[in-house]
Amino acid sequence: MNFPFTVPAALLLTLAQACCLASPDEDLLGKAGGYPAAPKLGQAFTEPYRVGSFSAMDTLSAHCVVEPSSTPLQLPKASSELVFRYQFDGKTLTLDDYMQRQRATAVLVVKDGQIVAQRSGYDRKPDARLLSNSMAKTIVALAIGKALESGQIRSLEDTAETYEPRLTGTVYGQTKIINLLRMASGAQFVEDYSGRDDLARFNLAARQQGVAAAAKVITERVAPQGSRFNYASAETQMLGLVLRAATGQTLCQYVSETLWKPMGAESRATWLTFANEPVEMAAGNFNATVQDYARLGWLMANDGQRDGRSIVPRDYLLRMTDASLQPEMFRPGVMQNKGSTYSGYGLQTWLLPGTHRRFALFGIYGQAIMVDPDLKLVVVHMAVAKDASGDASGTHMGAERDAMWRGIVARYGNW
Repeated sequence: MNFPFTVPAALLLTLAQACCLASPDEDLLGKAGGYPAAPKLGQAFTEPYRVGSFSAMDTLSAHCVVEPSSTPLQLPKASSELVFRYQFDGKTLTLDDYMQRQRATAVLVVKDGQIVAQRSGYDRKPDARLLSNSMAKTIVALAIGKALESGQIRSLEDTAETYEPRLTGTVYGQTKIINLLRMASGAQFVEDYSGRDDLARFNLAARQQGVAAAAKVITERVAPQGSRFNYASAETQMLGLVLRAATGQTLCQYVSETLWKPMGAESRATWLTFANEPVEMAAGNFNATVQDYARLGWLMANDGQRDGRSIVPRDYLLRMTDASLQPEMFRPGVMQNKGSTYSGYGLQTWLLPGTHRRFALFGIYGQAIMVDPDLKLVVVHMAVAKDASGDASGTHMGAERDAMWRGIVARYGNW
């Protein structure tokens, strides 16, 4: 490996190590075939195709395009890379250890606007558009904030059917926008990714009848709206319909003009749409490069500002991400979520415990953007976990990712 310029010895060692790291389960995940994408969308999440498909979803499905900025935000690489250490499984481990232990396709650490560490797995390239899964929910919430700022949405206390008449009379149509943002409609909805849950039932109806018609399959409200958290991707789909109706634009158009371009995205992003109607799969299925996900996290770390200019109103972004601004039952340490009280939930954004404001965008199979605004710290984590949660299979990705995040935070501050 020859360099036409002087490179610090420590960085040379890091580069040499990074090129030779083996990712877990490479053979199972399709290394021999060059990590192929699935022949059809229905096979994209199966293990032989998961790596290839998660960086090629927009070749398998109808989609729309989110255009980038003509003046991208620069994310320069730091002159030297720090070694991050964390504690897990009774061991002191590094970022390189993590890449060999967990199915991460990319990890990128940004501190004070500079890339201080970057790793990739499974031969993924920096220009690959990687699948967001539910990290897209936070993008929808940011777009709601922009529509609220412009007056296209008049109040978060309005119901969804106020803007989308096709939802009139449905449980979701009669739910306030603020309660859809909090996953607090009170509707009976089980989302466990079994293929037999309410999410599968809703998605089948959306594919056959359209998203608005699919709202009619959710018929029972088992708790007063606003009273408790229950994760339901269908609620984000309703927010997507509200945005389209309120703004008169597709999500791709609106997000491109109000968020993706202004924040300084460098590359095109895509959003998968339903085959039977050109409506975005708003609850997930956004595809972007690792560095543009980092730019999104950086925007949020700066309370919605780029170079001193407001892109997303600060008070709205705080309402999304500050635990102290949430009703108590949605705060970390209190909110009940599948037997755990570890995290809280803001507006389509996960709230992390600790003494400072920290929050995260999470998606199944290990996708995450973790943000510490006080430290101006962002970690992007893309993955192809063994299971949807990252922990159920015994590989403990979610738990080790959290330990790694805590270790990176500890390098700069206190938890």
